[in-house]
Amino acid sequence: MLTTFFDSVLDAVRSGDKDRARRLLGNLGEPNETHLGFSSGRSAGRGFGRQMGDLLAEKLAASQAAQTGLIEDLEDTAFFIDKVGKDIVSDITTNIIRGPLIAYTQQMASVFGIPLDEDVTSGPVWNPHTLEWEHGYTRLPIPGDHKLLLVPKVIVRRDMYLSRAEYYRNHLVPTLRSEELDNPSSNLVRTLKNGSKKVYTRDIQERYGSSKTDITRESLLRPDVYANYRSLKRNIAPPPISHEELSQANRTSLPDYEKLLADVLDTPAGKADAGKYHHRIEALFTALFYPSLTMPEMEEEIHNGRKRVDISYTNVAQDGFFQFLGRHKIKSTYVIIECKNYGKEVGNPELDQLSSRFSPLRGRFGILACRSFDDKDRFLKRCRDTALDHRGYVIALDDNDLREIVADVMEVINWKPSDRPQAEPETQPRVEGYPLLFRRFKALVN
Repeated sequence: MLTTFFDSVLDAVRSGDKDRARRLLGNLGEPNETHLGFSSGRSAGRGFGRQMGDLLAEKLAASQAAQTGLIEDLEDTAFFIDKVGKDIVSDITTNIIRGPLIAYTQQMASVFGIPLDEDVTSGPVWNPHTLEWEHGYTRLPIPGDHKLLLVPKVIVRRDMYLSRAEYYRNHLVPTLRSEELDNPSSNLVRTLKNGSKKVYTRDIQERYGSSKTDITRESLLRPDVYANYRSLKRNIAPPPISHEELSQANRTSLPDYEKLLADVLDTPAGKADAGKYHHRIEALFTALFYPSLTMPEMEEEIHNGRKRVDISYTNVAQDGFFQFLGRHKIKSTYVIIECKNYGKEVGNPELDQLSSRFSPLRGRFGILACRSFDDKDRFLKRCRDTALDHRGYVIALDDNDLREIVADVMEVINWKPSDRPQAEPETQPRVEGYPLLFRRFKALVN
């Protein structure tokens, strides 16, 4: 959606269609419905307004960076267009993905029982097929008479991924330094006592400048430098915001894993409390497996409603166990969870029920959550039989297994800084507390 919108804007700018550029950008406004700003009380920031849309259209039309192709994506504008920063980029992005955010809000309202009002004005919604804005009515929460849009925390960031300071320091300055060293008549080159040649960063800054205007000018002369930086960043997805970062930003409490576990364990076994167990497993797993698994769907219908999935998660793992599945060619686009609050032994029927939810598109991995086993070793062997028969990969977790996973996660959280691996922040792997999942999976395939 972002690509089709911004390509439409750039096409209008480059073809000289000022009216279409203004119309596209004129439908943008500050999206207060997400409440992601810094305002105290009612959301009322100083973000993107209609006047800013007209101004951005003019700036893009006059920008050599936009005309020459240096600007390709929305985030590039923060590099090369004056008065465009992360707040403006954030507002524009939220406007463009308003349609998916509405759908996500409705999905989460269903999961958590949030009341929705009917016939709420949607605001402008971008249609990536017609390449036009659409307006209509939808269902949304209206707490305190103000629209609310929920946002998946896995896509929220504190800063933009492309950093002008990083680009300038690590890409543009080294290029300028190399050019000066290769220039025999350069007066920036210093000869050290050992005979080596050096160009100091401060001299580069004095000669070429470091403002947005300076960076734009020098990048236009060397478009490959910025293109290479952008390509490098595209190949490495930005890490999602952690529970800790989100807690600090919002001044809210961290997930209480032990309390979430206690809620599960305190649920009486049996059919009468099956729904309660189902919801409590979702609450525990959503906290435990973030940011690898996101967007839980409860009672998702498949096969035209002939079957239901208790819980399904979208797998967006960048590392750890759930990324390990994909690396080993095990399809896990969605991770399927079946919840069995039985006071009796689970057996082949329950295992077959879960494996019947697998498909090449949805995925072939799932977790069976249950209370206990009469013969745990026998059931784990059944899971292995299912895997060896190419019917999918099932890890079964009972109450004791959940205790172990939570204890492992708490041990990771309670590590002292001196206990952690010493590495640069951007290269340090995120430690997961899921050794049990690795062991169970290894038992399926070995």
